[in-house]
Amino acid sequence: MPLTTLLFDVGGPLDTEDTFESTIDRLLPEAVRRQGIVVTPDDYAAACAWAVDSFAPNLYQAVVWRLCDGNVFAAHRAWALLAAEIGAREFGEARDGMVGLLAALRSTGLRLGIVANQPRTLAAKLDRLGMTGLFDSAESSAELGFHKPDPRLFLAVCARLDTQPGDCLMVGDRIDNDIVPARLLGMRTIRFRCGRHARQAPRSWSELPDADVETVDELATAIDRLAAQ
Repeated sequence: MPLTTLLFDVGGPLDTEDTFESTIDRLLPEAVRRQGIVVTPDDYAAACAWAVDSFAPNLYQAVVWRLCDGNVFAAHRAWALLAAEIGAREFGEARDGMVGLLAALRSTGLRLGIVANQPRTLAAKLDRLGMTGLFDSAESSAELGFHKPDPRLFLAVCARLDTQPGDCLMVGDRIDNDIVPARLLGMRTIRFRCGRHARQAPRSWSELPDADVETVDELATAIDRLAAQ
């Protein structure tokens, strides 16, 4: 099938999330410690690895739960503290070369869309990333009413772009939230290996992406190859 549409996750491929993740690394353990729970660096690293390996849809919520060791009240309090701290800040760091690639892809006639678990402030984040106007559909999960890995989010974006899943290629950094649901719908897939999910392993060959990339240049090459198939 001809490739007509490219779909992108935000955190990872478009936004490096370097500052966001370093802020989480500081604030999350402290929020748990404020519940009277001891958290060592090894405890935190192990909880992050467990959350990735277990395909937790909300990574940081799962990390809090793991560190609180089943204490529901402590987990709720820690999560509320973390959410309040993070919600009061603005993050967004464009990956080097990504704005240029998106503009070049758009100039070829391909439609570009966002499929991302993001709040209603996504438009402001895209503006900080210098990506305003580069996407034909840029509604967040909060606006569309579905959250990955729910395939209905992908289908909602396809409907807005007037395209079929089989004509789409999804670019994301997570096997669980991006690759698996996109493949389920018949989309081609590229995993951008970065951040906390860089080493996330598929549970079988059926969850392998069509390509793995680590740089914007590799992404451009992979898109060209898959578009020619």
